Formats: sequence, structure tokens, C-alpha cells
Amino acid sequence: MPIDRKEWAQRFPEFLVEAETLLAKSEECLSHLQLISNDRDAIDCMLRTLLKLAHKANDLALKAISEFSLTLHRLLNQTLEQVNLHAEALGALQDCFTLMAWQLELVDQHTGQLGLDESEQTSLIEAFAFQVGQPCFQSPLGAKPMTLVGYPERQALIGR
Repeated sequence: MPIDRKEWAQRFPEFLVEAETLLAKSEECLSHLQLISNDRDAIDCMLRTLLKLAHKANDLALKAISEFSLTLHRLLNQTLEQVNLHAEALGALQDCFTLMAWQLELVDQHTGQLGLDESEQTSLIEAFAFQVGQPCFQSPLGAKPMTLVGYPERQALIGR
């Protein structure tokens, strides 16, 4: 069930504050990883914040931000067994976070549209994927996220 424009406009400022907080938390985890290489707690924290950001963005139909967060989450999650977040990988991830921060600022507060093409997202994701040893990773940008469940569906599951 899509949310109407009035409800969206009321929820967006709260989302923006929470999204910026989640992104800042991810960046803190990244800073921690720059000091303590491949720390599992920092990686787990980053995974949680990226997934939560993806869900929050999905709830407001902010597809580009939701899918970007989810794609980064998938890449990090896929590399957990052979974690090697070396300096170049962390730099590529920082570039992704920087772009995401820009995207949050550029979302039209009235329409929810993000007037950017996905090429920069795609190239940054590909660079990060290469750095974590996944050079053949196909970014699902434009594909429907499989692990996200909308608010009405989530409520229906909880009610069971």
C-alpha cells in the first residue's frame, strides 16, 4: 500500500534525521575499521545500520537509496568469510558513503525524487566489489530488493 504525498511529506524529515544518523554510525564503523583492520564487531555494526537504512528508505519508496544501502550490505555480507577490508576497500566504501550522504541531501522533499542517474552508484559499487574480491558482482540496482518487506506486509506478519 503506497503512502500518500501528505503522509510522505510528514514522515520524510524524520527519515532524513534517522538516515543521517545511520550513515554517521556506518562511517564510525568505517573509521574503527581503519584503526583495527577487519574487526568483526565493526563490520556487524555496519551491516546492521546499512540494512536498517535500506528498510527505512524502502518504507518511503526511496528506491535509489534503499537499493544502494542493500547492495553495500550484500557485498559486505558476502565477504564475511574471507574478510579483507584493506585500505583500498575501505576507501572505496568511504566513497560509497559520501555519495549516499549527497543523495540524502538531494532528495526532493516534496516529491521524493532523486534527480541523478545510477551510473555513479554503479561505478562506486563495482569499485568496492573489486576491492573486496568480487569483481564479477552484478549490482542489483534497478532490481526489486528481495529481502525488504514493506510496512503493511510486515504488520501482517507480526499479526500472525
